[in-house]
Amino acid sequence: MQATVATFDPGTRTGTALLDDGREVTFDATAFDASPLRYLRLGQRIALQHDESGRIVRISLPTLP
Repeated sequence: MQATVATFDPGTRTGTALLDDGREVTFDATAFDASPLRYLRLGQRIALQHDESGRIVRISLPTLP
């Protein structure tokens, strides 16, 4: 699923993203660390991968696998 970065704390590597339907989801440092990214900026488009329970497990750019 795709979303837009709403908040990001580079110190804790956690943040929130707004899904295209307007829902806000949170991601933790584990999901950020599983990504190839080093930083996120507000308003940036991202792709989110989640597990069966809906927890975000990886963040990437929509153009990256």
